[in-house]
Amino acid sequence: MNEADAIRQILTHARTIAVVGLSPDPTRPSFEVARTLQARGYRIIPINPNATEILGETAYPSLTEAAQHHVIEVVNCFRRSKDIPPIVDEAIAIKAKAVWMQLGISHAAAAQKAQAAGLRVVQNKCIKTEHAVLSARGVI
Repeated sequence: MNEADAIRQILTHARTIAVVGLSPDPTRPSFEVARTLQARGYRIIPINPNATEILGETAYPSLTEAAQHHVIEVVNCFRRSKDIPPIVDEAIAIKAKAVWMQLGISHAAAAQKAQAAGLRVVQNKCIKTEHAVLSARGVI
């Protein structure tokens, strides 16, 4: 599956998105992206060990902890590229369906590992922007 197909599949079929590195600060890109996705009908699960609640949702210290309470379909990453491998390992362990690395974030080895485990992978793209593009085309 190419990346364009993966993007379309993720955004049309997934409803629950865990946002790793979601900041409670409204001026941060992670907050704006998550708020926009939430407004468009997605369930946002904040992953931030330093917060208790963001955007009206309980924040969890890890994907593993969040997965004890929610079925997580997409793991959206707002962390540095070097921090991606353990996030991918957790995404695989909790049986997420996709890993999405935001604009400026990529990790080839972690992406390969996720794909080998059956997850859809998107790297170096903004999920909010991609949603807007597909929405404008009438795809979603």
